[in-house]
Amino acid sequence: MSVTLILADDHPIVRQGLRHLLQGEPEFLVLGEAGDGVEAIQLVDRLKPNILIVDMMMPGLNGLEVLRQVKKISPSTRTIVLSMQSADAYVVEALKNGAAGYVLKETGPSELVKAVHEVNLGNQFLSAKLSERFETGGGKIQDTPPDAYDTLTAREREIFQMTVEGRTSQEIGEKLMISPRTVEIHRSNLTTKLGIKNQADLIRFAIKRGILSMDE
Repeated sequence: MSVTLILADDHPIVRQGLRHLLQGEPEFLVLGEAGDGVEAIQLVDRLKPNILIVDMMMPGLNGLEVLRQVKKISPSTRTIVLSMQSADAYVVEALKNGAAGYVLKETGPSELVKAVHEVNLGNQFLSAKLSERFETGGGKIQDTPPDAYDTLTAREREIFQMTVEGRTSQEIGEKLMISPRTVEIHRSNLTTKLGIKNQADLIRFAIKRGILSMDE
């Protein structure tokens, strides 16, 4: 039986490389690709793959929010984060939010293939560099107290990310298929919850939370 996969990364050349690599394995079947987090959620909801491979930093919806939503819409889908981010905070957040694997982009192709096999068997997988720092499934992954961001709804987190990416209410509404007025209501609610009064503070919060990179 084939292991079905969806690939989510905002760089087409990365997705092409991943598809070529994974389809070289006879039991792997790539069902589709997504260029942002919203598309990834839509594909998972429609196709219910065995495994989703997702980048941590993506437009529209970041990898952590994709993890949260996949758990709800397709509990049987297991997720592997493929990321350049190796800091403990990113790994801990990914595992807390349901990632079954975390693979660094700097590693060799064989490691991702191994990750897919292990995760499909129900195991957890971390890149070798990370497994030296974390006890897989064990004591070093500590729960942390919830912060204000955790009080946001899924819709508010979507709008939060698109706002810090610089999208207008009209653009966000078109992407999420809601009215610009509804976008503005959600934006008002989320800034109140976060205690944020202007765009600059919103961006600083997003960078601190790992939703937006310093480069962006």
